Amino acid sequence: MRESFLNQRVTNLKPSGIRKFFDIAATMKDVISLGIGEPDFTTPQPISLAGIQAIQHGETHYTSNAGIIELRRALTAHLEKMYGVSYNPDTEIMLTVGVSEALYLVFNAVLEQGDEVIIPTPCFVSYQAEVELAGGKAVEVPCRLENNFAPVPADIEAAITPRTKVLFLGYPNNPTGAVASRETMEALAKVAQKHDLLVISDEIYDRLVYGFQHVCFPSIPGMQERTILLGGFSKAYAMTGWRIGYAAAPAEILKGMLRIHQYTVMSAPTMSQLAALEALKTGEPFVREMVSEYDRRRQLIVGGLNSLGLKTFEPRGAFYAFPQITLSGLDEETFAERLLHEEHVAMVPGSAFGTGGEGFVRCSYATSYEKIEEALRRLERFMRRVG
Repeated sequence: MRESFLNQRVTNLKPSGIRKFFDIAATMKDVISLGIGEPDFTTPQPISLAGIQAIQHGETHYTSNAGIIELRRALTAHLEKMYGVSYNPDTEIMLTVGVSEALYLVFNAVLEQGDEVIIPTPCFVSYQAEVELAGGKAVEVPCRLENNFAPVPADIEAAITPRTKVLFLGYPNNPTGAVASRETMEALAKVAQKHDLLVISDEIYDRLVYGFQHVCFPSIPGMQERTILLGGFSKAYAMTGWRIGYAAAPAEILKGMLRIHQYTVMSAPTMSQLAALEALKTGEPFVREMVSEYDRRRQLIVGGLNSLGLKTFEPRGAFYAFPQITLSGLDEETFAERLLHEEHVAMVPGSAFGTGGEGFVRCSYATSYEKIEEALRRLERFMRRVG
C-alpha cells in the first residue's frame, strides 16, 4: 500500500497558528480570549428574524448559482452608494459561502501552475494556503511597524517577477488593524497597471474603521476592470455563522468563478441570503452601534498595552491590536504560550500571520470591555514577572 494518498499541496500546508492556541484554551477554565477574530455581538434581531421567517415560509431550496437577484441588486446599490463603484448584478456579482469560499474560487479561477501572488504580510492565515492549494506561489512582502503596517509600493514592485500575476490586498488588515491610505492605494494601482497585474482586494472589514476613510480599491480610476472585490456580512453585521459573502468582478472572471462555485457548493445558503438582504435594508444603525463600541474597546486596549511597554501603533480598522512584545524578552510563541498557561489570557503569535509578524502578538478586542480590563490586569502581572 502506498505511503500516502494525499497530494503534495495538502501535505505541505502549514497548520493554522491560530487553531493551536484555540485548542489549548478550550481545555482550560477562566480563559479570556483575545485571540478569536469574531464579533462577540449576536446577529441583530431583524436580521435573525428574516432568516427564521425564510425557513418558516419554505425558503429552503437552492437559489440560482449566483444568488438571489434581489440581494445582488441590493449589493450593487450598496456599493454604489458607499464607494461610487457600479456593478451589473446579473453578470458581475455573486454570493458565496463567506469570503473563505470566494478566496478559493478566485484563486482557482485565475491561477495557472506556478503563477505568483504578491501578498503584503502580516495577513490573514488563509491567503497563502489558498494560493498554494490552487497551484500558485505566495510571495510575501512584509510590512513594518514604522509604516504602521501599510504596504510600501516600492517594496511591492521590487517583488514582481515575470511569473507575477496577482497583487493581493487585505485592508483593513487582519491581524494588524492597519488601514491603507488613498495615497498608498493609488500608488499600488499604478504598480498594478504598469505590470499588468490582477488585483484581489479582500475588504471584509470595510465598515469597521475608526476616524479614517476606507478606500474601496476598485473605486480608484482604472482599477475596477482589473480588480476582484471580496466582501461579506460576517464582521460588520455579526453574521459569522451565517456564512455569507460575495465577490464583485469583471464579467469574464466572475463567470469562471461561478463555474467552479456551481460544481462545489451549488449556491450559498438560501436563508442566509435572505438574512443578508435584510441586513442591507435595516442593518445600518446596528453597524454604527457596534463600531462605536469597538472604538471604545480599541482605545482601552491600545492605551493599556502601551502603558505596559508593549509598543502598539493605533489600529484604524478591523478589531485587532498588534503589540510588539520585545520588552518581555520572549519570542512571540513563548510569550503567547506562557501568558495562556500562567494568566489564562489567549493571544495569537504574530508569526502565525506570515513574515513581519515576528516579535508581535495579535489581540482581538471583539470581546467585552470588562473582559479586556481584566485581561490587561492579568497581562500586567505577567509583564512584572518577565519584563
